[in-house]
Amino acid sequence: MPAPTQPSEIAREVLRLIATRRVPPTPDNFRRLYNEVAGIAADEGAFPEKFVRSLALQLPRDTAERTRLARQLDQALTAGDPASGQRALGQYLASLKTEQPQAWNELIGNLLKQWELRQIGWTTARKRESLERVLAANDPATLYGRLYGLVRSWMQAPSNPESPAARELVDVAPATAAATEAATGPVPVSNGSPSPVAPEILHIAAGDAGELLSNLRELLLLTLESVLPPFLAEQPDLTREVTKFVHLVKSAERAEDLRPIATQLRKFAYRLEMAAGDNAEVNAGLTNLLRLLLENIDQIVVDDRWLRGQVEVLRDVVGKPTNVRLIDDAERRLKEVIYKQSQLKHNLSEAQRSLKEMLAGFVDHLASFTEATGSYHDRMGRCADQIAAAHDITEISGILGEVMCETLAMRDEARRSRDELQTARQRASEAETRITELQHQLDETSRLMRHDQLTGVLNRRGLEETFEKEAARARRYERPLSIALLDLDNFKRLNDSFGHQTGDDALVHLSTIVRQNLRPQDVVARHGGEEFILLYPDTSLDQAHAALVRLQRELTRNFFLAEDKKILITFSAGVTQWDPAEQFNDVISRADNAMYQAKQTGKNKVVAVTPSPA
Repeated sequence: MPAPTQPSEIAREVLRLIATRRVPPTPDNFRRLYNEVAGIAADEGAFPEKFVRSLALQLPRDTAERTRLARQLDQALTAGDPASGQRALGQYLASLKTEQPQAWNELIGNLLKQWELRQIGWTTARKRESLERVLAANDPATLYGRLYGLVRSWMQAPSNPESPAARELVDVAPATAAATEAATGPVPVSNGSPSPVAPEILHIAAGDAGELLSNLRELLLLTLESVLPPFLAEQPDLTREVTKFVHLVKSAERAEDLRPIATQLRKFAYRLEMAAGDNAEVNAGLTNLLRLLLENIDQIVVDDRWLRGQVEVLRDVVGKPTNVRLIDDAERRLKEVIYKQSQLKHNLSEAQRSLKEMLAGFVDHLASFTEATGSYHDRMGRCADQIAAAHDITEISGILGEVMCETLAMRDEARRSRDELQTARQRASEAETRITELQHQLDETSRLMRHDQLTGVLNRRGLEETFEKEAARARRYERPLSIALLDLDNFKRLNDSFGHQTGDDALVHLSTIVRQNLRPQDVVARHGGEEFILLYPDTSLDQAHAALVRLQRELTRNFFLAEDKKILITFSAGVTQWDPAEQFNDVISRADNAMYQAKQTGKNKVVAVTPSPA
């Protein structure tokens, strides 16, 4: 039987041999049998394509030359050219010869020395800008070459004659120069003496100096015209002096014109410092006066239920460092409460006035009833005298008719008085009920000062009071109390992308989901910003951790909508268990540290920490 010559026939014969010889149908066995059937001699020096391709993927490509050689090796593997591949691999291995290490220590030392010196044409701003461009390189070799070239350009620039004497600089090592000479050209060695200054360099230096002077002048004018006046609104003398400085700086055209202004500015800076100290003392004095006023209210006002919330807010403001946002928030909350209480006070005053009018009418009615009773008593006495003086029955009958009329009139008067008294009593009872209801509403309005106005949950004051109660209960019954602090992830990015209103809506969304998934005895409070604190009474640390994980899953199921876009809101939380021997701030600090650990491990995490043993 003639040997097959067509590829299809050879392949068919190879498959038959694989079946008859019972060899595994691997590519190597197929290639060996194919060569056997086709009469092709085995190529012992075959190019190990698979191995070399795997090796080529792991070759470092940290320089341009190695990147080029690795690319040639990849092309040879793709084209199936063993000779080109072996040649490219050999060239790459030759490039891996041991090189002299780059002298980073000397280069950085020269960089620091040249940075401190002043060179003509190199301002600090220009140095910083050039250094930032050089540091943009990711490759170490490229970075070294660029940084070396930058330092060399600083060394070649002439020194500024007004600067201190140039110190002797350490030359870059010859090995370093040889390593970078191919990329940067021959390296001139500096001997510390300035080279001659070309006219072009002097022209550039003069231009840079003029530009620097102009920029400094504009910055000084900006400070005098825009920055200082708002702080000197209550200092007219200093304001007039600032205006004078503005005119002097605007009229200055040369550096010599600014020197006299510098002396006056130093004196002005001293006066400004004294004024700032006076303002600080005034603020401290006003704060102390407000603190004394609050203490006086506590001592004088007996029934302070209407003022308790407002006083606590003011104490919170006074007890913390001055913060504009804190003051604005307190002012807004006080305005809302004052408005509500003014309406309730008006209604309460109306109810009290109605009650007074009813009492006055009741007194008048009693007076008229007493007067009518006295008149009736007088008429009855007169009738009795007439009956005693009567001599026959005809005289008595007329007197009896008068007695009957007076008695009936008295009965009608008593009935009318009874009805009016019942009506007055009912109105008085209704007025009393209304007054009690209004007083309760006033108390409730003041109590709301313990709640956050945005989210409706407890604020820090309400949280501290609730914690004291829960801690006392846990200590009394020896039950666990877990505390969690959670922080909304990427809240600043959300604010920057969609605005502060969307950020507030996100906080409301989070607080709503949290309250929907808490037990009746659990407590949630806003700790500040995007931070919330959860109290888990009668809950171990593991149980609180599991509850927070469930809360995270529930929050991811409820998307937050911002500008018709679904946004996934997550939070990171730290949870710990309260130790009866520690204070409120201690346990909050531990939970806060755990929350930051959760942030650092990727966000949307819950980290539990146990109290450290005493």
